Amino acid sequence: MHKGRLRVLLGAAPGVGKTFAMLEAGRDMLRDGKDVVVAVVETHGRAATAALLDGLEVVPRAEVQHRGVRLSEMDLDAVLARRPRVALVDEFAHTNAPGSRHEKRWQDVAELLAAGIHVVTTVNIQHIESLNDVVRTITGVPQRETVPDAVLRAADDVELVDLAPQSLRDRLAEGNVYPAERVDAALSNYFRLGNLTALRELALLWLADEVDSALRSYRAEHAIEAPWEARERVVVALTGGPEGETLLRRGARIAARSSGGELLAVHVSAQDGLRESDPGALVAQAALAEQLGGTFHQVVGEDVPGALVEFARGQDATQLVIGLSRRSWLKAALTGPGIGATVIREAGAIDVHLVNHAAAGTRLALPRLTGALTVRRRVLGFLLALVGGPLLTWLLVVARNEQSLASDVLAYQLLVVVIALVGGLWPALFTALMSGLTLNYVFVAPVHTITVTEPVHVLALGLYVANGALVSLVVDQAARRSRIAQRAAAESEMLIGIAGGVLRGQDALGALLARTREAFGLDAVRLQVAGAPRVEKGEPAPGATPTAVPVTDDATLELYGPPLDRSASRLLPVVVTQAAAALDHARLTEAAREIEPLLETDQVRSALLSAVSHDLRRPLTAAATAVSSLRSDDVDWSPADRAELLATAQESLDTLTVLVTDLLDVSRVQAGVLGVSCTSTDVDDVILPALDELHLGPDDVELDLDPALPLVRADPALLRRVVVNVLANAVHFSPRGCRPRLTTSAFADRVEIRVVDHGPGVETERHADLFVPFQRLGDTDNTTGLGLGLALSRGFTEGMGGTLTPEDTPGGGLTMVVSLPTAGASAAAGPEPAEVRP
Repeated sequence: MHKGRLRVLLGAAPGVGKTFAMLEAGRDMLRDGKDVVVAVVETHGRAATAALLDGLEVVPRAEVQHRGVRLSEMDLDAVLARRPRVALVDEFAHTNAPGSRHEKRWQDVAELLAAGIHVVTTVNIQHIESLNDVVRTITGVPQRETVPDAVLRAADDVELVDLAPQSLRDRLAEGNVYPAERVDAALSNYFRLGNLTALRELALLWLADEVDSALRSYRAEHAIEAPWEARERVVVALTGGPEGETLLRRGARIAARSSGGELLAVHVSAQDGLRESDPGALVAQAALAEQLGGTFHQVVGEDVPGALVEFARGQDATQLVIGLSRRSWLKAALTGPGIGATVIREAGAIDVHLVNHAAAGTRLALPRLTGALTVRRRVLGFLLALVGGPLLTWLLVVARNEQSLASDVLAYQLLVVVIALVGGLWPALFTALMSGLTLNYVFVAPVHTITVTEPVHVLALGLYVANGALVSLVVDQAARRSRIAQRAAAESEMLIGIAGGVLRGQDALGALLARTREAFGLDAVRLQVAGAPRVEKGEPAPGATPTAVPVTDDATLELYGPPLDRSASRLLPVVVTQAAAALDHARLTEAAREIEPLLETDQVRSALLSAVSHDLRRPLTAAATAVSSLRSDDVDWSPADRAELLATAQESLDTLTVLVTDLLDVSRVQAGVLGVSCTSTDVDDVILPALDELHLGPDDVELDLDPALPLVRADPALLRRVVVNVLANAVHFSPRGCRPRLTTSAFADRVEIRVVDHGPGVETERHADLFVPFQRLGDTDNTTGLGLGLALSRGFTEGMGGTLTPEDTPGGGLTMVVSLPTAGASAAAGPEPAEVRP
């Protein structure tokens, strides 16, 4: 049985038209003769969306009873029994009701696909697991329903359903997304223009990365090496020299010329580049690359131009920026065109920018003989022997006389030394042998024969060959040691890069694995840690078998790619040690995070003692003074005075009761043992008694209550305390003649109670201070209690599974938003705990 195809319609936010597009696609396929059914669809009361269901077969939903609430879910068994060609499944990230076969709807879809049924589904960008925290930062709204990235990336088609942010707000204002009573709250919260713009950019970037990944896979499968310029990728080559900043800024400008351009900085740790690099400058340039929106990479390679071009091709680079050589004209003349010319020759279709800079051509030092005896140098040595030997013989024959034999020998000896320096042992031995025979044949009597009449000449010839061999051995050994030193330097710099990446990056393990993958040329590196999500960099080839390296007792490093050479194997223990240290650091950070609540508790205790020393003393002193006065026999109190003293005592004792109750409540919140009894609650049944408790009427508060508001899952007593505290603050800070406003609305599976005032407000950066116990944020009125109202209100709200957040009121003032789950949403999520333990 062939597996079904998954087509995902991705949107940046609710209301962009995903469900509409899904139903239109279903109608198109139905007209083409395909068997299409609607497995589940959520129209959210939108008439235009519901109209598209006409003519489509809808599979009835399954009814699920949970805690007295009837919930409807997609009937997976009915769809499987119907076996359509295509099933339309809305809301891919939906959480199924308890008792369903699968927890998530995307798991239901996986079963449909396994049965050979094609599926068209919808999902919003905020439901992608890896973007969950990013979306929460943008919108301030946590998403509890998510889809793993791997599930979405495995889809056969992912299409973006796009709508401009302002157009979406216009649709919302016209009532085409939510009912009219929910529009104001939606526009001022989730659907702000900035939020929608950021979410749209996030969706476009995610889809672009997905398309790029698919393109890379296609090119790899078809062995296509030439870059496809789908978008500009600019690689900047850094040597660690002073020109690095100039190159980075030039590369950033090139990348910025095209939308979506990428900047990648790379340093090749190898022979020549190592000796001239400054580690401090390289770290600064890496930081600059990140500030310019790029990434920094480091690779190890024997051949610098080859490694640079190979990296650029591996990243599908379209532009390569390198600096003009810092060598002087003399060094360039003696050692050839250098790295820049080689890169230009080997880059192929990649455009190479050779950038001039202040340090170009300023070095006057003579070239250093590195002694790195490559095959190229050995071949050059043999060529030099074949050309230089006959040429030297011709010159010596022309200038020959009877006393020139000694100088002839020294000339050939010099030729052997030169060839030894250029090509090493074997070219030098070849030259020594051939020059010895030439000396014997041309210059030693009897000439033009290889016969030696004097034994001393045989000894001289032997010593001559031995001298050439010894010089060659010394040169070869020096070259070998030089290569070892250069490789060690390359390895050291690579380790510095790894350590620097770990120290600079917030994700130490991720930085370590990324550097290790680049340095060793691996396809992927994965760290498996027992009891924790794995950390992975790169994508292993299908069916690849990793090399497993133990890091700690519960952690293993898996390497995917070619086998490591001997040098990499020597470096691997250092990488393992770094990984173990990073794991220890992460665990220590987690332990420190667990200790932070103790510090906060200590701060609360100190603030409590400071507050109690004043706020409890005042009513206690007043009550004690009133009672003592009443019991005094020295004064004959009049009935009016006695009544006033009794009223003072009563008021002070009532204040003490409130203060002690608040102290007990905040103690329970801080200890995590706040008793919560959540039931299905009508918000109106809480708001009206709260208004009565505060003695507020229509002249004091403007009400805008949604008559169709669903029930919420809350503790009525605690919710009433929250509303009283928040509303009392709004009334207290509202200017005379300007009533605070209390509104209710429903949004998705949440209900919001918004209390709006137009008072002095609070600076945005100080919103968090509103909920610190025992402070009044500039309010010097010490008759209003311990400053626990908002702290308790947040604790009570979070104890009921909700949130209490402050917002700036348009035009000035503060808006407090109490958000609670609806009764149906809470029931679907599972039973509420009897106690809240933050």
